[in-house]
This record gives sequence, C-alpha cells and structure tokens, in this order.
Amino acid sequence: MKLHLVISGLLALLVAASGYATTLKLDPDIDLLVLDGRKISGSLLKGAEGLELNSGEHQFLFQVEKTLQPVHRATTKHYISVPMIVTFTAHTQSVTIQLPPLLTPGEGHDFDKIADFRLLDEHGGEIISKRDRLVGRYYNTDVEKAMMAYNRNGEIASVPRFALQSHAATEIPSSVDFVLSDTATERLLQLWFHQVDDATRQRFISWIKALRAT
Repeated sequence: MKLHLVISGLLALLVAASGYATTLKLDPDIDLLVLDGRKISGSLLKGAEGLELNSGEHQFLFQVEKTLQPVHRATTKHYISVPMIVTFTAHTQSVTIQLPPLLTPGEGHDFDKIADFRLLDEHGGEIISKRDRLVGRYYNTDVEKAMMAYNRNGEIASVPRFALQSHAATEIPSSVDFVLSDTATERLLQLWFHQVDDATRQRFISWIKALRAT
C-alpha cells in the first residue's frame, strides 16, 4: 500500500509538471504503433481518449483499421491501411488526426496512396507536419526496427535522434512491478515510461527497487 501511494503521488507530480503538455486525441479507428521511436502496446491505450505529449518534436506511426462497405455488395470488408508516419512540433493544447470518410474499399485504396489525413489543433487550425508512408524497403513486421531504419536514412518525415535510442526496455519490467490495478493511473505511468529517455528509466527502476526493499 505504501508503494502504491508513493507511485500515485509520483504520477500526480508528473502530471502537474507537464501542465503545458499537448493532448494527442485518439480516434477509435486509429491504431498507434510507434511513438518517438518506441513501440506502443495497444493495451496501454485501451479505453484512452488521448495521450499526453511533452512540448517539442514528436513522431508517430499509425494505421487506420475499420470496417468498410463495398459498393453493390452486402458483405463488409475489414480494412487496414498502410502504416502512416507523421512528424510535428507540439505547441498547442491538443492535436487531432482528422481522417477522410473512408467508407468504401476504393476510398481506402486512395488513402493508402495519398495519406490525406490532417493534423488539427483545438481551434480546428491545421498543424504543420511532415508525413510519409512506411512502405517498400522499410516495411517490416517489427515496426520499431523499421522506424529506426527509416529515421537513420533522412527520409521526408525522419527524426534522426529517434534512430539513436536504445530500445532495450519498452515496458516497466515485471521485476519492479508495483502491483497497481489496470486503471488510468497505471496506464498513464506506463505511457510516461515509454516517452522518457533511457537514463530516466533506469533511475526510475532503481528508485522503485529501493522502495520495494524498504
């Protein structure tokens, strides 16, 4: 219980310290795959309406996944878009990915080629961004490694520093599990852990181990 309270207090401090953060609003049809060079587990985002980002440059890889209605057919089709990359600088209160209608397979096919989504702020204004598709030589089932290769090669939406990180720890190790229930608090802490640098991760892990030993 003591550890639970300390962790909750730490999270409260983190949230308070990031009051200037930008909220990335998540559409139910969007599957976020990689954020700032790190793979994101779908379970962390389950039921979440948004993701808090610190100010500064960010890059994420996402796919659109939804059911489409083929023209002149009664059956539906499960559509998964090609992976889309977008890089932008967070300096607004919120960021929303606005997708085109995507109602038919034809519209899905066009989206895969053109990637005509928009990034909007809280006032509906368009946020300047760079976007690309993860296709061709970069397409890989390991999306984290694919993005590292993409960022190393100076492509349209690449961010070189995201190719230089060590990706050895993408989740809080079970050895320092703090036994929180599957709540918004735990999910936010996991997401924070995804975004910080490796040195901060190691300090956090050492701190948790020290608390568990007391």
